[in-house]
Amino acid sequence: MPVKLPQDTSKMLLCPMPGLITALAVSEGDTVEAGQALATVEAMKMENILRAEKKAVVKRVPVSVGASLAVDEIIMEFE
Repeated sequence: MPVKLPQDTSKMLLCPMPGLITALAVSEGDTVEAGQALATVEAMKMENILRAEKKAVVKRVPVSVGASLAVDEIIMEFE
């Protein structure tokens, strides 16, 4: 059986838990710094602020405020 390698998610911001996107702090083309707030996900009546792990440029934001996401759905991609 061939070994299937896991997808490289190092250039993606994934939803950590099922929830609702309540805020997007950046848009496509923006440069973000490590620690900068990127998005807010509301889950189980708690707001979770997702922050950048490193300096990057936002390539794509396929979701919008109000979107309901499952675990590991892509919130944004980086270059």
